[in-house]
Amino acid sequence: MTEVSPVPEHLHTVTPRLVVRDARAAIEFYQAAFGAEPRGEPFAGPGGTVVHAEIQLGDSVVYLTDQGDNGGEAIAPASAGGRVTAIMVLTVPDVDPLWARAIAAGCEVIHPLADQFYGEREGRLRDPFGHQWMLGSHIEDVDRAELGRRMQAWAQE
Repeated sequence: MTEVSPVPEHLHTVTPRLVVRDARAAIEFYQAAFGAEPRGEPFAGPGGTVVHAEIQLGDSVVYLTDQGDNGGEAIAPASAGGRVTAIMVLTVPDVDPLWARAIAAGCEVIHPLADQFYGEREGRLRDPFGHQWMLGSHIEDVDRAELGRRMQAWAQE
């Protein structure tokens, strides 16, 4: 008997599942904006809506599902007045080209891309499906003492 891994090889311990109003369109958008790669064909329910789809972003997988095919417990941000309870964080070696690509694909800027006092170059976007994405690159290791000093200076701005 073959032993089964409790966490499939292509996943990490935590895998986000984004609920959207049109998973097929979301897959195309995430390909254009973030360079996502679809992992297989989406699994559709009897009505044609996507029950389960997977995209690969770097070394991570994100699941997608259409609103309504999850028992009604989860809804897309657009159905919740644009509110989100989680922000996807996408960390890459050079954030600037990815940021430009995401803007060109149709993301809306929430917080502009900038060097941050805590050693990241990052900003936050909203995709057309209502999900928020923090895009960033680690640019500096900041020790705790320096981080405390910088945080105080930032708080006084």
